[in-house]
Amino acid sequence: MDTYNVIGCRFKHYKGGLYKVIGEAIHTETEEKLVTYEDLDGILRARPKDMFFGTVVVDGKEIKRFTKIN
Repeated sequence: MDTYNVIGCRFKHYKGGLYKVIGEAIHTETEEKLVTYEDLDGILRARPKDMFFGTVVVDGKEIKRFTKIN
C-alpha cells in the first residue's frame, strides 16, 4: 500500500488503539521506509512500512495489524 494515499487517515490497531497516519520517513542508516503515525494523545510513533501494513496471527487467524477506519 502507498503510504501517501493514507496520510491523515485513521487506523485501528488489532489490539484496539486508534492512530492517525502522519507520513512516511526513511531510516537514515538502512534507508528502510517507516510509517509515522500518532495516537490520540499526540504521541508520535514510527514503524517499518512492511510491518504497519502487514498481518499478525491471532488465535490461529491471520489479520491486518492496522485496519483503515476512514
